[in-house]
Amino acid sequence: MELTREAILEYHLGGKVGMCATKPLTSQRDLSLAYTPGVAEAVRAIAEDRSALFRYTAKSNLVAVVSDGTAILGLGDLGAEASIPVMEGKGVLFKAFGDVDGWPVPLNGCRVDGKNTGPTDPERVIAMVAALAPMYGGINLEDIAAPACFEIEDRLDAMLDIPVFHDDQWGTAVITLAGMLNYVRLCERPMGDLRIVINGAGAAGIRIAEMLKAAGATDVLLCDSRGTVRCSRTDLNDKKREHAVDTDVTTLVDALHGAHAFIGVSVADCVSREDILGMAEYPAIFAMSNPVPEIRPEIVAETLGERSYVMATGRSDYPNQVNNVLGFPFLFRGALDAGATSITLAMKVAGAEALAALAREPVPADVQAIYEHEGVLEFSNRYVIPKPFDRRLLVEVPFAVAQAAAQDGVASDTFDIASYRATLEARGYAASDQ
Repeated sequence: MELTREAILEYHLGGKVGMCATKPLTSQRDLSLAYTPGVAEAVRAIAEDRSALFRYTAKSNLVAVVSDGTAILGLGDLGAEASIPVMEGKGVLFKAFGDVDGWPVPLNGCRVDGKNTGPTDPERVIAMVAALAPMYGGINLEDIAAPACFEIEDRLDAMLDIPVFHDDQWGTAVITLAGMLNYVRLCERPMGDLRIVINGAGAAGIRIAEMLKAAGATDVLLCDSRGTVRCSRTDLNDKKREHAVDTDVTTLVDALHGAHAFIGVSVADCVSREDILGMAEYPAIFAMSNPVPEIRPEIVAETLGERSYVMATGRSDYPNQVNNVLGFPFLFRGALDAGATSITLAMKVAGAEALAALAREPVPADVQAIYEHEGVLEFSNRYVIPKPFDRRLLVEVPFAVAQAAAQDGVASDTFDIASYRATLEARGYAASDQ
């Protein structure tokens, strides 16, 4: 699949999102209902009862995709305006996969001293997002650099009564956990018995560690550009210190010796053949640096030969792609439908478990046809993560997320979990016709 610069820019001409009216406007009566005088009744209803916002506006299905442009993809700090194609892209994915209306919200003036360059000022981002929140049913934070992103998400989540989710922190973590849950089945080792090494201690690496621990992992060693995240270091920020361990191991090379799983959210080509050979039997290698992974799948295949292993990357041209599109559209679908006030850790774990379970189910013929170049898709070390175009995702993942929201006590009192699966199935059929 060849993607030229010219073809990409042509695809983006005019942008990727636009407004689609959800009500007819073809007569004088329609005009009177949509605007004056009829709209005044909706205004009065909301003024009398704030919960009417979710009934009489687009709020219940609308998510703000917010960025200050400080950490765009792997390109770095290019500013809020340069982030817009990514934010539009997230809007397209929200709609196509989760039937959620995502709208780009790039933020200028949110740096220290109110400038458009330099480090993020968490106070400014928090104030701006809180000010625009009345229109939205959820906030998807995107491409905001660490460590400011941690404070921004935590404080907004506590402040607002709608879900707040930073995809760069949690999206990769949810899909990684799904893959790891299936890895433990294949290698027949409990999660608690695994030695796991994570290279990259930024937003994604920190949250991957948290989710693995929530799923039962007990031996997780983080590494950053200065080596292992250990208690003896004096240069750790608060988030890294939460995961620091008491160890004499100082380098990634030494950490990988005897490890069962390597999870990379770091830099290209930082893992060698020798590192892989030194890992435990039946290793898991999640090399998710983009576009070039920490170690290429071809090298792993040549190095391990006939040995059993699980290999995952962030790329679509290899099996087991850890792709965030498997997460955020469906997490928000479930959270919005449940009227959730937050996306809790239990909801994220539930989403990962649903993804893992779906990968163990027989794959429908239409999905097999889309990915026929990969051969037969069936649960194995080459297929531990579902494919994005599997429409069953729109049922299984939101249902699990909404169920966890109800159990965690963050769902609306009026949410009916008993009828929710049928609602999702109907939405899935409708979405497949779009």
